[in-house]
Parts: sequence; C-alpha cells; structure tokens
Amino acid sequence: MPYLFLAPAIVLFALFLLLPIGYAGYLSLRKVKVSGLGLGRNSRKEIFAGLENYRTALADPELWGSAGRVLLYGLTLLPVMLGLALLFALLLDRPRVRLARFSRLAIFLPYAVPGLIASMLWGFLYLPAVSPFTDLAGWLGLPEPDPLTGGSVFFAIVNIAVWGGVGFNMIVLFTSLRAIPGEIYESARLDGCTEFQLAVRIKIPLLLPSLIMTTVFSLIATLQVFTEPLTVRSLTNSISSTWTPLMKIYRDAFAQNDIYSAAASSVLIAGVTLVVSFGFLRLVQRQAFGGEDR
Repeated sequence: MPYLFLAPAIVLFALFLLLPIGYAGYLSLRKVKVSGLGLGRNSRKEIFAGLENYRTALADPELWGSAGRVLLYGLTLLPVMLGLALLFALLLDRPRVRLARFSRLAIFLPYAVPGLIASMLWGFLYLPAVSPFTDLAGWLGLPEPDPLTGGSVFFAIVNIAVWGGVGFNMIVLFTSLRAIPGEIYESARLDGCTEFQLAVRIKIPLLLPSLIMTTVFSLIATLQVFTEPLTVRSLTNSISSTWTPLMKIYRDAFAQNDIYSAAASSVLIAGVTLVVSFGFLRLVQRQAFGGEDR
C-alpha cells in the first residue's frame, strides 16, 4: 500500500530525471559517421562510438579552461555570499532590531528576481552609456568605471550571483537561528556573554548543519552557472561562448549541432557535481549529522 502513494513521485522522478540522464548517457556513446560528401540519403549514419566522445571532451582545452574559470568563480563567490548571509542572519537575530521585517524582505527580495532578469538589470547598470555609476563617477571626478571589460567582467558576474544568492541563504540561516531555544541565550547572557561572544561561541556552532546545507546547495549552483554569463555576453566581447562548461555544452549542442559531444560533456559535468557534492558531505558529515547518532 505505501508504494501506491509513492507511485506518482516515482513516475515523475523516472520521467523527468532518470530518463533524461539515461538518454544523455546513450547519446554520449554515439556519433555520426559521414560517407562521401555527406549529401546522400544514407550518407550520415549514427553509430556506436564507445568512449571516444569522453576522450575528446577530456582532451578539450576549452572545457578545462572553462572548468578552471568556474573553480575560481566558486572560490570567489561562496565565501562572500555565505559570509554575507551569515552576517545578516546574525545581525537580524539580535534582540530589538529596528525595521527587522523590512530588512529581511529587502535582503531576500533579490532572490525572488529570476536570474535572467537580474542579469539584464545588472548588465544595463554595467553599460557605461546608460549606467548611473558612470554619471556618479563623473560627478565625483573619478575615472569612468567599465565592469564589462577585461578581468573586471569576472567580478561583474560574481556580483550578480552574490546579489541574487545572499537572500535565500540568509533566510535559511535566520530560520535555523530562530529555532534555537531561547533558554540557551538567556543562560549565556547570565554568564556574562556579550552579543559578539554569543554569536561566535554559541550561534555559529549550532548553525553548522545549516551552513553545510547552504554550502552544498551553493556549490551545486556554482558548478551549473550559466544564465548570468550568457545574458551579460550579449553586452560585451569579454565573455566567450565557452566561458563556463555549461556554455560550452550549449554551444556544442545548439550552435555546432554536435549533440553527442555535448552529451558526453554533460555526463562528465554531472559526475563531477555528484562527486564534489557527496565528497564535501562526506568530509563534513560528523559536523552535519553527528547529532543523529546520539
């Protein structure tokens, strides 16, 4: 009887997750063999390729270059985004905070903006011709900023992700803080703890499971970064079509019509995401799940 209630979820899981993954794996093992000039009716034939597409993908310098760029992107983004989320959550959890509801809403609101819209909004703010930052710099007598050139575009993309991601992580951490029994705080204050000591010695250690969860989610999202650079790319020449691994897969599949190579790269990226996520959880499982064994 329990399986009857689980059936809808199992069917949806199979149709929209397992089936696409299986089909991508199938395509990654195929390739097109062209006979003659490739103009006849049977001149293009799909054949079994084995691991050839995977070997080609692993030897592709563009894929490795985009992977290195995403690694640097993650090392820059995650500490800033999660650090700000933790800071805001701790500040809003203090007693007698003014405008607490407004502050929570203001910090969370950017997360409610779709990534495409957020990228377009920031893209136009970055454009010197229409950016208010350009007018402000001119009014202050400062050099005209141009975040869409050279190495600055990297930090421009990071800024969009920080702006959109801090709110969600802050709400998760703030909710976890509100679930901590108030008696713990009262006892600490009676023992002479200041608010800073309370945050460092009590709140942050108790937040470790939530911090680990938000880190895992943010890590997965970082490895899948696509919307922000793809949208901003239409405004600058500093972002290539292979700036991230997913952008390279998109180009291979839809611009170069090489779905077999794109499928192999997709399977590799999915495998790396799985290994990194579970590896991180394995590394910190004592801090994350140690309480479940008690």
